[in-house]
Amino acid sequence: MLDLVAQFETIQQELRTAIESVLRSGHFILGPQVKAFELEIAKTCGATHAVGVASGTDALLLSLRAAGVGAGDEVIVPAFSYIATADAVSLLGATPVFCDVLPDTFNLDAAQLGGRITPRTKAVVPVHLFGQAADMERILRVARAAHLAVIEDAAQAIGATCAGRVAGSLGDFGCLSFYPTKNLGACGDAGMVLTSASKAAAHLRSLRGHGTVANKYISEEQGWNSRLDELQAAILRVKLRHLEQWTAARQAHAARYEKLLRAVPGITLPRVSPGSTHVYHQYTIRVPERDRVQKHLAGAGIASAVYYPVPLHLQPMFAYLGQQPGSMPQAERAALEVLSLPVYPELKPEQIERVAAAVAEAVIR
Repeated sequence: MLDLVAQFETIQQELRTAIESVLRSGHFILGPQVKAFELEIAKTCGATHAVGVASGTDALLLSLRAAGVGAGDEVIVPAFSYIATADAVSLLGATPVFCDVLPDTFNLDAAQLGGRITPRTKAVVPVHLFGQAADMERILRVARAAHLAVIEDAAQAIGATCAGRVAGSLGDFGCLSFYPTKNLGACGDAGMVLTSASKAAAHLRSLRGHGTVANKYISEEQGWNSRLDELQAAILRVKLRHLEQWTAARQAHAARYEKLLRAVPGITLPRVSPGSTHVYHQYTIRVPERDRVQKHLAGAGIASAVYYPVPLHLQPMFAYLGQQPGSMPQAERAALEVLSLPVYPELKPEQIERVAAAVAEAVIR
């Protein structure tokens, strides 16, 4: 699904130089590399502030806390996403309220959002799944009318745009993950929170350092130890210079898949929403008998992945909420049909053609 060694080989000297620079500096936590990377990411994503944290999950957690979410509150999340989206809500003692997704983009169905709001609702977390922004215009309209905080989970969508704006910069907070498999990946865990509110940025900086402000030995509130390492920031600064090129390669690969697979009956290909750009963190198709198709690909030596086999509302950890099968039909159907194909930048055209041919063969059988 991903060849990080191939990526390393194309930029290894840049990375070695950056890493050695940090080692020689003797500064490893919240130093000049982190500050520079925060400025660069804020500019890239069209936000005023960026706050480096330890992971994408921590970005969600700290953003929720900065938005005032706590015990007894409710937060609306899509039913089809990675577990971290809802887990961050639970870790604060709040309750995730699941909303079904659209069948074509897998993003939160904004038409159902209003029906999930109660007097206890504090925030909504739209996820820009697989590299495409959710319908932020409609989500923001509903959320603003109900005075809800909007926290974008843009972990998979760095650089994606919606109506001319970059994912992560449209809500109150935007959360990025730099997990190694992401379009912009660190050599370990790392994350970032985007915001255009100076007061919120200052709060986030306090929360990532045990709730301290001016004096590191005096905590104003309960916080976390969630800091972006200098080494990871230095690595990410190198990779950021290549992100635009890597994104273009992913988009070219998606276009090639589209050309090769669009005539194959039974396959539903990714749809790009009008006015949006897709950065293809994953190239995810829908196909009946998904497990049989995946088994056929594996037999041909071709990697594929299922993101995600169990929707959030049916995860064992949320059994206490009493959600039953059938309550989120689109999310449940997606979990049975989605299949992600390799789309990383270093893929060669002949590899994509081989993958597409194997998919077509499996489906037509």
